[in-house]
Amino acid sequence: MRFDGVWFRYGRRADWTLREVDATAEPGATVVVLGRNGAGKSTLLQLAAGVLRPARGVISGRPETIGWVPERFPADQPFTAGDYLRRMARVRAVADPHAVDRWLERLLLTEHIDTRLADLSKGTAQKVGLAQALLLPPGLLVLDEPWEGLDAVARTLIPEIVAEVTEAGGTVLVSDHRGEITALPGAIHWTVSEHGVHAEAPTAPTDSDEVIVEVAVRRSEATQAVAELRAAGHRVLRIQNPEVRRAHSPIEPTPDREAQQTERGSR
Repeated sequence: MRFDGVWFRYGRRADWTLREVDATAEPGATVVVLGRNGAGKSTLLQLAAGVLRPARGVISGRPETIGWVPERFPADQPFTAGDYLRRMARVRAVADPHAVDRWLERLLLTEHIDTRLADLSKGTAQKVGLAQALLLPPGLLVLDEPWEGLDAVARTLIPEIVAEVTEAGGTVLVSDHRGEITALPGAIHWTVSEHGVHAEAPTAPTDSDEVIVEVAVRRSEATQAVAELRAAGHRVLRIQNPEVRRAHSPIEPTPDREAQQTERGSR
């Protein structure tokens, strides 16, 4: 997905919120959007997701399937959590009949299935918003401050889900003032300012108490090993075996990635 000379403002007479944005997000990339308050981070994310249209310039190469999670999920709707997700599955023509139940379980929402959206806490409502964004494997997942209001367990799932989406060939754009996504291998930074967007690779963290350790386990023990690592509070960033990955994540390769894999296999 490419931004070419993109400008945006809220109204013809308003000041420009974004100026001359030139940036590219490749398939499989994690892009962390940074900048001071009011710099235009949320505006940039809404442009990427197609919620807003640029006043000038062009955004090209946007994937067909987009998952969009705003900073505040619009919970003022007359549905329960379960009804809302089932309706969204129908609207988005989700073919997998188990997609809703899998994400309810994955995001620890099962006990809230019959709770009205308006009665959910902010963090729980945010998880419902995340679930609807993932009902179809996203070619582009856009997250605006996804940690706000989440409990500790749910916060550990965000980096895992981001890694799973990118491993399946999707692109992730996320605003992250907490610094949690920057630890993922390959994450890049887009810094938003009045001068546009500056893209750069992140510097390695020097004060993190986390270390990335690659572990190989027997196929027969993989599911138990992943469950035990997560139960102990560790983050599982990647699962290479497709069968085990599917058991722990509903995210399948995007059509573009499947086509690439088929092409490589036929050579």
